Amino acid sequence: MNDTDRPGCVNETDLPGGTSDTALARGASGGETAPAPGEARPRRWWPGVLLLAVLVPAVGGAVAVEWTAGVLVREGTRPLRVTYEVTGTARDVTVTYPAWQDGGLSTARLSLRSLPWTGEVRTRGFLRGGSLAVTVGRSGGEVSCAVTVDDGTVRTASASGAFATATCDGF
Repeated sequence: MNDTDRPGCVNETDLPGGTSDTALARGASGGETAPAPGEARPRRWWPGVLLLAVLVPAVGGAVAVEWTAGVLVREGTRPLRVTYEVTGTARDVTVTYPAWQDGGLSTARLSLRSLPWTGEVRTRGFLRGGSLAVTVGRSGGEVSCAVTVDDGTVRTASASGAFATATCDGF
């Protein structure tokens, strides 16, 4: 006597589509079902990959923000001396430069009739990116500018002719 001949047993051909009950237990019907007894469930790897894809950029971003904040605090409290120099043959010159006072930034403007000229600003809370502009007037001539920050960073530029501008920037 065959197992399928006993009362209550189902033959493969008795099921719709001719599938066996073992195949149904393994998900052959198209739907996902529990694994058969003694069979290990396949591990899902995508949750771990998704977790890494979120955590790695988040931790990297937090480290970058913390490092940048530390640099800004150190740079923002360090005392600095910024020296401006203008030389040349021009007799009608306009000088525009940043001036820091009590942590605030303002723009200073001078009209000079003779050169050389030197200016110095002592400050705290200095952030890089200043610009010294020297513009020659209608009478023309030559000008050169130089900016020194704490006897280190030096920026220079030159210009000649009427209404020409020498710009020392990025200090």
